[in-house]
Amino acid sequence: MAAGDGDVKLSTLGSGGERGGDGSPGGAEATAARSGWVAALLATGGEMLLNLALVALVLLGAYRLWVRWGRRGLCSGPGAGEESPAATLPRMKKRDFSLEQLRQYDGARTPRILLAVNGKVFDVTKGSKFYGPAGPYGIFAGRDASRGLATFCLDKDALRDEYDDLSDLNAVQMESVREWEMQFKEKYDYVGRLLKPGEEPSEYTDEEDTKDHSKQD
Repeated sequence: MAAGDGDVKLSTLGSGGERGGDGSPGGAEATAARSGWVAALLATGGEMLLNLALVALVLLGAYRLWVRWGRRGLCSGPGAGEESPAATLPRMKKRDFSLEQLRQYDGARTPRILLAVNGKVFDVTKGSKFYGPAGPYGIFAGRDASRGLATFCLDKDALRDEYDDLSDLNAVQMESVREWEMQFKEKYDYVGRLLKPGEEPSEYTDEEDTKDHSKQD
């Protein structure tokens, strides 16, 4: 019989030192060749997985830096610490605000700019280049910025015209809101609470007002 595929198969089943009629390796040699090919394939696949893991780590690091520097820009970036005519306004006496009252302080109707985070109202007038009408975060001026900050969204859809109790935010987003609250409290003057519908404002004494401002200096 002429050497062919049948010979190769037979020789493969035979002794490890034999070769098929067409000269191809048989037995153990064929098995070893296949094993080497599989090992090489696995090694290549492992290397690819390692490279993908490294790329994922780099992207994760870049995202964290982006979030960190984005927050710096919102809270203390260029313009936030620069003096402007509006920044020379006297400190605002402590008081509470309804949503309607808060909206008056958008930097357009009055030079003073306020925003709320997690039920707290902050005077961000000294950051007017950021929070003023022409600023990159002017959308938050005179508004409750909690939802926009929690989702890192600068779109109007992230702000609500009615009181927002944030009850639909998840645990991670609520933790983000609390972190923003602390950052604003460190940087800007806390001037009062954002009132819930039907809630009566508190009456603050001059002593309470002075004590609160002295904590931030």
